[in-house]
Amino acid sequence: MSTVPQTAPTQVADRTADVQVLDVREPDEVATGAIAGSTPIPLGQLAARAGELDRTRPVVTVCQSGRRSQQAAEALAAAGFDVANMTGGMNAWREAGLPTR
Repeated sequence: MSTVPQTAPTQVADRTADVQVLDVREPDEVATGAIAGSTPIPLGQLAARAGELDRTRPVVTVCQSGRRSQQAAEALAAAGFDVANMTGGMNAWREAGLPTR
């Protein structure tokens, strides 16, 4: 069982100025809409590109449904990041009526 905290889309929407939103979907998925200000790094590239993230700021991981972002969150937590996973991914974000760019 993972110890990575889970956070709801509405909680993320309230904190976008305070956290780094990491979108681990593939570029074609990101092109369909993303959270404003999010950083797109596909899950398969995360190990090589984690250095692009600011270790001094909390990270919230996002994908389409929450599975890939959970994997990303666990990897980042193991690397020492302060991280949470957004439950339900972009599907839940859209269902909540939250804006995308």
